[in-house]
Amino acid sequence: MENRNLRKERIGVVSSSKMEKSIVVSEVKRVKHPMYGKFVLKTKKYVAHDEQNDCNEGDTVKIMETRPMSKSKRWRLVEILERAK
Repeated sequence: MENRNLRKERIGVVSSSKMEKSIVVSEVKRVKHPMYGKFVLKTKKYVAHDEQNDCNEGDTVKIMETRPMSKSKRWRLVEILERAK
């Protein structure tokens, strides 16, 4: 039996859900500046596949790495952790 590598998982907030079966997830990290020591917010955006089309903007979601589904989609929705209020 062949062992498969572990897939990366990310937790972020849905910033756009206007596409069909696709969402844009923003992950925000606090990174310490190497020289000045100040904490800076870094944002990374991922385009993820949402099969049921049930995510809305502001939802906190977990996404997982997957095979390329289109030019920009390399992630898929695993679960919705928290709905937007």
